[in-house]
Amino acid sequence: MTARVVLATRNAHKVVELRRILDDAGVAVELVGIDAFDGVPEVAETGATFVENALLKAHAVAAATGLPAVADDSGLCVDVLGGMPGVFSARWAGGHGDDVANLQLLLAQLHDVPSDRRSAHFACAAALALPAGIERVVEGRLDGEIIDSPRGSNGFGYDPIFVPDGERRTTAEMAAAEKDAVSHRGRAFRALSDAIRDLVQA
Repeated sequence: MTARVVLATRNAHKVVELRRILDDAGVAVELVGIDAFDGVPEVAETGATFVENALLKAHAVAAATGLPAVADDSGLCVDVLGGMPGVFSARWAGGHGDDVANLQLLLAQLHDVPSDRRSAHFACAAALALPAGIERVVEGRLDGEIIDSPRGSNGFGYDPIFVPDGERRTTAEMAAAEKDAVSHRGRAFRALSDAIRDLVQA
């Protein structure tokens, strides 16, 4: 019987993305989002770091569902902004998950910043928590720079304005498999896949 694992998100894009990554890593689990359950509370991301927030969400969802839970906290860290938006990436413009508003605000803040000072990186902490309290957490990172205007429609969040080092395309112009191979989330969840296999499939 295939083990069921809950991804602590209501973001359908993230569920699809993680299913792809785990499939490619040969991890055979049934992955569902928290929308598959009634009464799972929203978890306040009160941590000061991506790791703290990922663990908060994973433990809360494992406790609420009684199933192994995976959570990530990820965001865009812009050097000239002192690493911001960072853990505030999803709510940079105020409301949570308004990708267009977040992206537009960031571009406005970088309007007068020259291209050679637009270095940034995507960061991700991915956590696995079991109902018994066992936890694992790993991190992934993708370095690059911010461009002046959005390009591409394959990604979400800040993907249309982020060009990885060594690339000319934004992460929103990459095919899904290409992005997974280099992305911060891809790197973090591939690193976590061994723990999922060992702790969940055992």
